[in-house]
Amino acid sequence: MERNETEDPLLSRKHVVSAARRFLTGVVYVAVLLGFYALKLFVDLLFFDVLLLLFAGIGTFEMLRAFKGNLSRAQEALVAVFALLVLIVYAVSDYLFTHTAWTRGNFAPHLTALVFLIGLGALLSVLVFAHEKTELSSLGDSLLCYIYPTAFLMALMVCNHLPRYSEIAILFVFVICPVVDSLALVTGKILGRKFPAKMSPHVSPKKTIVGGIGGLVGGAIGSVGIFFACYGISFLDDVGAVAPLGWELAISAPEILFFVLLGVVAAAVEQLGDLVESAIKRKLGIKDMGKLLPGHGGILDRIDSSLYAGIVVCVAMMLWLMIAG
Repeated sequence: MERNETEDPLLSRKHVVSAARRFLTGVVYVAVLLGFYALKLFVDLLFFDVLLLLFAGIGTFEMLRAFKGNLSRAQEALVAVFALLVLIVYAVSDYLFTHTAWTRGNFAPHLTALVFLIGLGALLSVLVFAHEKTELSSLGDSLLCYIYPTAFLMALMVCNHLPRYSEIAILFVFVICPVVDSLALVTGKILGRKFPAKMSPHVSPKKTIVGGIGGLVGGAIGSVGIFFACYGISFLDDVGAVAPLGWELAISAPEILFFVLLGVVAAAVEQLGDLVESAIKRKLGIKDMGKLLPGHGGILDRIDSSLYAGIVVCVAMMLWLMIAG
């Protein structure tokens, strides 16, 4: 009689070990996020910039390794240098312009755009200086490695440097994403068999539309939770129970509606970000972008959804600042 593979104690033990590794890795990841977030709140915002730079450096390395063989050494070197330089220039220049006696305007966006264009020009120039060794396909791959994840992390860095609501913006991105993923997973498992329609069958066959809807609900629930948590801290600021954090929220229909809508839109875009990276991995024929995080894969496997959510949150918070002040 054949032995059922699912009853194999060795196989079961492997599942337990894998789950334990995944859980421990998740705990460490959350602890690192909380640590850098606390440093941002109570010491200096540049500490969170350091975390984003670590994400950029490791993420770019993972992209270059995934595309290894497609890019020349010159292209790899240019991508590695400018992907980090763009973020460093923005972080340092914005900090200096806003925390020193400089009164002639903040030129951080201009300097950042220039550095990005210089990097873009340098990558295009490889076609000239290494014409026989460079294909247009490798140029496209190098541009993708240059943009992803750096351009997306730039949105998170802008959130970190917002004059107001910066703390809420960062909190929103890194709290909403796990809530959305968890509720989407639970909803998909419970209702997936009854409503099996796939969200993107060729990219991620396990993700269902009903699970995606559950993720949107998770975004709304998570955003309401963040709102009331921030409102509570804002109240404690007012009575002097905690150090001022610059959170000025009031329980009003417009503000709550803003948070709920932002949570739903961020949830939708967050799931798109996850699918985008899945599509990249399928095109490359790989399962994970790296092995740095046991049970999770690489850094990009962990922050892929946060990259897209960061753009939505950044735009929303900037509009809120311009409209409501």
